[in-house]
Amino acid sequence: MSKGCIKVIGLGPGDECLLAPQARQAIEDADAVVGYTGYVKLVPQKLLEGREVLSTGMMAEVERCRKAVEAAVEGRNVVMVCSGDPGIYAMAGLVMELLEASDLFDKVIFEVVPGIPAFGAAAALLGAPLMHDFASISLSDLLTPWEKIEKRLKAAASADFVIAIYNPRSKKRAGHLGEAVEILKKYREGNTPLGIVNRAYRDGQQVRVVTLDSLDVNDVDMQTVLIVGNSSTREVAGKMLTPRGYANKYDI
Repeated sequence: MSKGCIKVIGLGPGDECLLAPQARQAIEDADAVVGYTGYVKLVPQKLLEGREVLSTGMMAEVERCRKAVEAAVEGRNVVMVCSGDPGIYAMAGLVMELLEASDLFDKVIFEVVPGIPAFGAAAALLGAPLMHDFASISLSDLLTPWEKIEKRLKAAASADFVIAIYNPRSKKRAGHLGEAVEILKKYREGNTPLGIVNRAYRDGQQVRVVTLDSLDVNDVDMQTVLIVGNSSTREVAGKMLTPRGYANKYDI
């Protein structure tokens, strides 16, 4: 029996036109497609035809990754789909952990196929907020203690990083975003530009630029990415610009 293959791929923000050619090819070559139900729905329907689809609901990450690994061990060509990029808050790491725990790296072929990450999609819609050093922080404390998240927020804010915030607010974690904002305000001016991008490149997309002081946490949910500017970020024509520093060195 030939070796099976498991490819963990990124679907990008969700619009079919932003699905990378390599990721599309991986789906076309697959026998089975595995993923969270909501992300499987982002795969163009025609690409799923003739392929077994193994999907699970939210909070079943280990189960679906096991399904993908088991199918690959059986010699099948498997694709695990993730939104954005599979190596950023997604399933590439968990698949690797499962392969490592069962000593399967010599039994299956493992690949990661990149996609446009959520902060990349949000930044594009906001203009150019990530032109200088930035940090990405998730406010979900399901796998990371809140105390550690607070420490990371303080470190990134004090170092004047632009900060991309994932998983900012859910029904169970409604208060975390407010706490995060209070931390940021200790290091940032209240008029610091803050980008709110909801459902980037999907139906219902919303893009706004507000300030740290004027942010309404009720406008934010789990499908939102926030980008908090640094001390040099400014609003330009309704978008965000974090200068790289060219104006300090060249005549522009």
